[in-house]
Amino acid sequence: MRARLWIFIGIIVLFVAGAAIVDWPSGPSILGRDKLKLGLDLQGGSHLVYTADLSKIEDKNKNEAISSVIEVIRRRIDALGVTEPIIQQTKVSGTDAVIVELPGVTDIEQAKGLVGKTAQLEFYEQAAETDDAANSAVPGFKPTGLNGSHLTKAEVQFGGDSTGQLAGAPEISINFTSDGAKLFKDITARNVSKPVAIVLDQEVISAPTVQSVIENGQAVITGKFTVEEAKDLSIQLNAGALPVPINLVEERTVGATLGNESIKQSLMAGIIGAFLVCLFMIIYYRYLGVVASIALIFYSLIALAIFKLIPVTMTLAGVAGFILSIGMAVDANILIFERTKEEERAGKDELKSIEEGFSRAWPSIRDSNVSTIITCVILFWFGTGLVRGFALTLGIGVLVSMFSAITITRTILELLTKSNIGKKFVRIG
Repeated sequence: MRARLWIFIGIIVLFVAGAAIVDWPSGPSILGRDKLKLGLDLQGGSHLVYTADLSKIEDKNKNEAISSVIEVIRRRIDALGVTEPIIQQTKVSGTDAVIVELPGVTDIEQAKGLVGKTAQLEFYEQAAETDDAANSAVPGFKPTGLNGSHLTKAEVQFGGDSTGQLAGAPEISINFTSDGAKLFKDITARNVSKPVAIVLDQEVISAPTVQSVIENGQAVITGKFTVEEAKDLSIQLNAGALPVPINLVEERTVGATLGNESIKQSLMAGIIGAFLVCLFMIIYYRYLGVVASIALIFYSLIALAIFKLIPVTMTLAGVAGFILSIGMAVDANILIFERTKEEERAGKDELKSIEEGFSRAWPSIRDSNVSTIITCVILFWFGTGLVRGFALTLGIGVLVSMFSAITITRTILELLTKSNIGKKFVRIG
C-alpha cells in the first residue's frame, strides 16, 4: 500500500513538474505555445463597432445578413493572422451592429480599412457610341458582368521579374472560376488592343490594354500599391464583399501600457488572495492547511498549463474566473477537513478518519462543482466575449480543483499518515 502511494506521489510530482515547465515564461515551446494568449484588455489592440444598414433587407433575412457580415469580417481578419479576435453581434441604440476586437493590432487605420471596405471588384469594357453608358460608374465604359463573385483566388505577386525574385512592384494575381474564365476570354477576345478597366468599389484601379485573348482564366491587377495595400486588397477579394453596408460608429485603441498595468494588478490581487487563503488554512487547520496549500500551488500550476496549451485567451474576466476557481478549490478542502475532524472526534484513527472524511465530503463536492460546471456551459454557450472567457476559465478551474482535492490532497495526507516521519506531526483535531 505504501509503495502504491509513493508511485502516485511520483506521478503527481512529474505531472506538476511538467506543468511548471509549460508555465515557465522562458521555457520550451509546447505544441507551438510559448506564452499565454492575452485578450484585448491585457495585450492592447483595436476595438471597433460597426452598425449595419439593413434597410433594404427583408425582416426574415436580417439575421442571415448579419451572420454573413460577421463571416466575411472573420475571413478577412483570419487571413491577416490576428490571434483570437472577438467578432460578435450586438445592438447600438436599437440598430444591429457588430463588435470587432483585434488583440495586438494597434494600427487602427489598417484595421478599419481591412474590416470596413466592401472590396467590390468589377471589370468594365470600353463603351461604343451606340451604347447607353450614361449611368455607368466609369465614364466611357460599360460593365461586362465579370465581377468578384467569379474569383477563386487572389494573391500578391511581384511584377517586372521573370525569375520570380521580389524585385518588381507588388500586384494582385487573380484566378477565375470556370464560368468567370469563359466570360473573361470573351471579354478579351472582343477588346484586343482596347482597354479593360479593373474597378474596385467604383474606382478605376487600372485599365490595361488587352494584347491578346486570355484563355487561362488569369488576370493581374496592377497599380501603385504598397506591399501592405496589395496584401489587404487580396484579403478583401478572397473574403468576398460585405453583403450590406456597414458604418463605423466607435473606434478605440487599447494601449499595451494599460494592458500591462492590468496584468500587474491582477497578478498582485491573485498573489495576495492566495497568500491570505493559505495563511488562514494553516492557522486554522495546522498541518492539514499546509497540505492544502501545497495542493493549491499544484492546482494553480496545472490550471495555468492547461490555459496555455488549449490555448485560452486570457482577459480580465478570465483572470477573475481563475481566481474564483482557486476559492472553490479551497472550499473543497474545507469540506474534506471538516468531515475528517468529525470522524476523528468519533474515535477513529487518523487514516480511517481521512478515508471516511473524503468519502463523506465527495457527494457535496461533486454536486456543487457539477452545478457550477453546468452554469459555465450555459454561460459559454449563450454568452459572448468576456462572459465566455469567464465561463471557460472558471469551468476548467473547477475541473482541475476536483482533481487537486480528491487526488493530490488525499494522496499526500495518506502518505504522511502511513509514513514514520508523518506520524510524528499528523494530528487532525
